[in-house]
This record gives sequence, structure tokens and C-alpha cells, in this order.
Amino acid sequence: MRINVLQHTPNEGPGMIQDWSTKHGHKMFIYHPYQFGYLPTASETDMLIILGGPMSPNDDLLWIKQERELIKKLISQDKPIWGVCYGAQQIVKTLGYKVTKAPAKEVGFAPVYRRDAKFLNIPEELNVLHWHEEMFEIPSGAQLLFSSDKVENQGFIMNHRIVGLQFHLEPKADNVREMVVNDFPYLEGSSLHQTKTEILQTKIADNNKQTLYKLLDYISKR
Repeated sequence: MRINVLQHTPNEGPGMIQDWSTKHGHKMFIYHPYQFGYLPTASETDMLIILGGPMSPNDDLLWIKQERELIKKLISQDKPIWGVCYGAQQIVKTLGYKVTKAPAKEVGFAPVYRRDAKFLNIPEELNVLHWHEEMFEIPSGAQLLFSSDKVENQGFIMNHRIVGLQFHLEPKADNVREMVVNDFPYLEGSSLHQTKTEILQTKIADNNKQTLYKLLDYISKR
């Protein structure tokens, strides 16, 4: 399977998603549309991963609109799509729903709670990395998958083929360090009130990886 990844900033890569891809023998291609302007075609995409970034799907940029055209085609072709943070917001925007300011800016580690999709056998609570101040509406026909204490809409699953998460399951310890050392000013104003040191000292729980793998397995299987 060819997995095409849309990466939107140098310090937010695929992390454990790449490990999952390697484990299953898939071929991963990483695109940087914010820098180079290139996107894969729908015909050469078996699965799409849309990562986070500092931009908003509400920004009036050509490449952001072109991403949504690609997402729209892949949805119509029933191909698996995984969206993280900005990526999840892009999926929601493509489906015609709103992305707005969240009631609280969340930057740092905090729990999310499973809301629906008990059939997936994923944990009822996960301690995950948040790095956002916007949130998405839950599209019609999608199941609310996760909520946090401060933001209700933290994740959704749709049509057995699409997952959108406002938070980050994919980072490994090295990835968290990369995010913090390059984007630490974004901590200012966070409702989680965590310092750089506190974030860097937080151990990534094993069940984050297990949950990530379960969800990727679920949407990628026919």
C-alpha cells in the first residue's frame, strides 16, 4: 500500500505512524505542500495521512484548498484517511463543517476520554499531547471518539475509513523534543499551564502507540 503523508511544518512528522507503515511493509511518501506546493494525486494514494501544523484550514491559501480537493476525491473513493490536529480540521472543513477557536488553548499533556466506538477496544482514557487552539465540529454521520476536560470534540471516526484527532498520538519522545525546542513560544496562554521542562519530562504511555496502531489497522482494512 502506498501511504501519502502531508506534512505541514518541519517539527511535526509522522512519528509512530511511520513505524506502523514500516511494520506492515507499506511504502510511505512524505509531501511538504506548505514549502514546495506539490500534492499526490488521488490515483496514486492508497491511504492519506494529514499531519498538524501552525496554519488553519480557514486560511486563504491555494495549497490548503488543493488539499481539500484531494481529500474530497479520496472520501468519494472510500480510501482511508487519518487526520491529526490541522489535518483533522481539514477533513471537517472538506465535509462542509466549521473549524473555530476552541474554548481553551491546550498545549501539553492531558487526558482524553473515549466517548463512542467501544467496539474498537481502545482505552477509556489516554494521556496525550495537545498542541492546538482551534477545534472542529463533528460531521454528520461521524461518531464522537474522544473528549478532553476542556474541549468536547477531540476525535471522530467516520464510515469505518476516516479518523480525525485534535490531539497527537503519533509523537515519540524525540518528536516531542523537536516540537518543544522549536515551538515553545506556543506554550504561552495554554490552559494546561505546563512548562517546557514538564512536557519534556512526561513519558509517552505505551497505550498511545497501541491505540494508534489499532485505529490505523481498523481504517486500513477492507
